[in-house]
Amino acid sequence: MEMYRSHIMICRGTGCSSSNSEQIAKNFEEQLKIHGLEKEIIVERTGCFGLCALGPIVIIYPEAAFYSQVKPEDVEEIVKEHLVKGRIVKRLLYAETVVEDRIKSINDVDFYRKQKRVALRNCGIINPEDIDEYIAFDGYKALTKCLTELKPEEVIDIIKQSGLQGRGGAGFPTGVKWGFAAAAKGDVKYVLCNADEGDPGAFMDRSVLEGDPHAVLEAMTIAGYAVGGNQGYVYVRAEYPIAVKRLGIAINQAKEYGLLGKNILGTGFDFDIEIRLGAGAFVCGEETALIASMEGERGAPRPRPPFPANKGLFGKPTLLNNVETYANICNIINKGPEWFASMGTEKSKGTKIFALGGKIHNTGLVEIEMGTTMREIVEEIGGGCPNGKKFKAAQTGGPSGGCVPAEHFDVPIDYENLKAIGSMMGSGGLIVMDEDNCMVDIARFFLDFTVDESCGKCTPCREGTKRMYEILEKIIDGKGEEGDLERLENLAKNISQTALCALGQTAPNPVLSTIRYFRDEYEAHIKEKRCPAGVCQALLQYKINPDICTGCTICARNCPVDAISGKRKEAHVIDQSKCTKCGVCMEKCPFKAITRG
Repeated sequence: MEMYRSHIMICRGTGCSSSNSEQIAKNFEEQLKIHGLEKEIIVERTGCFGLCALGPIVIIYPEAAFYSQVKPEDVEEIVKEHLVKGRIVKRLLYAETVVEDRIKSINDVDFYRKQKRVALRNCGIINPEDIDEYIAFDGYKALTKCLTELKPEEVIDIIKQSGLQGRGGAGFPTGVKWGFAAAAKGDVKYVLCNADEGDPGAFMDRSVLEGDPHAVLEAMTIAGYAVGGNQGYVYVRAEYPIAVKRLGIAINQAKEYGLLGKNILGTGFDFDIEIRLGAGAFVCGEETALIASMEGERGAPRPRPPFPANKGLFGKPTLLNNVETYANICNIINKGPEWFASMGTEKSKGTKIFALGGKIHNTGLVEIEMGTTMREIVEEIGGGCPNGKKFKAAQTGGPSGGCVPAEHFDVPIDYENLKAIGSMMGSGGLIVMDEDNCMVDIARFFLDFTVDESCGKCTPCREGTKRMYEILEKIIDGKGEEGDLERLENLAKNISQTALCALGQTAPNPVLSTIRYFRDEYEAHIKEKRCPAGVCQALLQYKINPDICTGCTICARNCPVDAISGKRKEAHVIDQSKCTKCGVCMEKCPFKAITRG
């Protein structure tokens, strides 16, 4: 094995790739050749480092110099100064890692300090397309232990003892689910991986597959051994091309090393894995809809029971977990169930990955211990809301979840606490909103998504969510009336109790949670015909402050509908009957005399 004096780690996750990180990698390789350093320094393409707001990211070891927002044209300077002359290019470093004359470890900066990377342990650390690097970090050690030292029922017992819950959203105990599949009668059993990540703003599973695909393959193989299955499938949406490519490479490498296929490690156990591409339907995140899609049918849920553990893919017993759930398995086997159970809260063990987005400084991927508060995630890890704005709420659980308001900023995040305050863990999307967000509009946005993604199979979801959406549209358009909130609440209750699958059952959650915590905003829309956040266009009014207006006429000259009148050097006025609320006047006014409200 060749030894290198420096390692250049370049993020090749989807976010950094879209910002030209592959060209950055190629430029490094070219510059190293120019300086004759290609045998001393290696360029590694890794998975996501997590801090997506600062991408493309390049980390150079052994100094651990964290270069952020790197451009292809910066590479020549980094090579000449850092790698040839030994002088780190401070202007390109992530500012928080620079302390006077020394570089601070990234583990000591706010974004990483409170994280505990378990499922993400290898992302940004190894080259995901090199099985040898995965093996060097204890890869396939857990599989070896299971096949040579443990009986299937002992493997399941370890997972039960760990307290691991399914990370796809429902939080069902993983070991119990494995036990059901193991006990099911059938000549053939299947092991499925749900990588159909559909929540807006969510990219947890994609990042794991892009940065550490072997961890999922190894865990699926262990699951196959535990439940008595010999065939696995990863159902992944086709719009994840990097993840699909790396999964394919990892599968081929595992087969070449005898870690997939016939007689794995000479133990007589057979297990194979194939990839199945999904078309990106949100409803296919529901297990029975996913199975229907894999069978070549339209992705629509089926009544349960029977549950997939007894009658799933092609009518056979089927085990189905999502990517993040599998990503925890090998660590639990290697380090023991007590290690995993020591993290988190009494009822929610381990860690959880969140895709942090919205009105937040540090957008990206974070993995925190269960029980961490929303305040710690938003203010300490996320860096707070930009421009000095106040935190208003965070949407957890995507379209199926609810809004956590500022009054619950210090509630420890786990399955039970989120449910108690009207939200849910979901797969891990966390969208932050500040004082400028209208909560009625937020509820409308998520419900619009659900209406569009409903498979239409059951009436409560197909028709009920559409009626809810129409009421929200009416309120936002300034046509709301007394009784609309009660109608929304009654519809929500009926839909949640009668819809066929979790998509419909949880679709009302964003509406219910925003009514619960921001009822005053709904009432302002309905009774006062006013949007307190100044977002809903039909309820906006642009007004000119006569004490500030100088009569420069710029607003009048730029108004596309001639709604502004007034003489030069005199205060102007806006004719509200003509105003289309386009906002051009406010944008053009050099004296900030025009306000919106």
